[in-house]
Amino acid sequence: MGPHIVMKFERFREKMVSTQIEARGIYDRRVLEAMRKVPRHLFVGEALQDQAYGDFPLPIGEGQTISQPYIVAEMTQALELTKDDRVLEIGTGSGYQAAILAELAFRVYTIERVRALFIGARKLLDQLGYHNVVAKCSDGTLGWPDESPFEAIIVTAGAPPEIPEKIVQQLAVGGRMVIPVGDRFSQTLVKIRRDEDGIHENDIGGCRFVKLIGEYGWKGK
Repeated sequence: MGPHIVMKFERFREKMVSTQIEARGIYDRRVLEAMRKVPRHLFVGEALQDQAYGDFPLPIGEGQTISQPYIVAEMTQALELTKDDRVLEIGTGSGYQAAILAELAFRVYTIERVRALFIGARKLLDQLGYHNVVAKCSDGTLGWPDESPFEAIIVTAGAPPEIPEKIVQQLAVGGRMVIPVGDRFSQTLVKIRRDEDGIHENDIGGCRFVKLIGEYGWKGK
């Protein structure tokens, strides 16, 4: 990729952050820096690269999408990540959200059920040097109990009708979780905190995610 193409995408990224993300109230400087750094256009097909920084999701194959940039930033900011955190991501997809998380946390554990997406994301994350991302092809609805507890958990696909207790159980005391909850017509982003007193929930706002694929599916609590 020639230097003029690289500079073009850098301009696109800067415009994306200033007009779509900062303008809507995202204030965490580390999140903004990560969004400016990660080459989002590499996480979509070549034919869609010029659209990669637009204010909308894009298809990535297998009926899945790469989320709208603002949603990525909003969910990431809500996790309140530190450089020492271990993060679980359910729904690797293109790998873009995992790359953003990898810029901010100590280690990212990400799960993708669709093998073609898993292979593509793992290859690209390795090429970009995100060696603090641990990925597996598995059923995300089960979480990753062997590596739990996590300081942060993010669900980037699907919408269980209720908060899945088996995932919440993998959250460390002091941990934060962001998840879309609802059905295929109406979804709300919910933030969960776990402390010594238990689980605390609050709504962040509306959203729309593709269906989470799982052998068992979300079964609520």
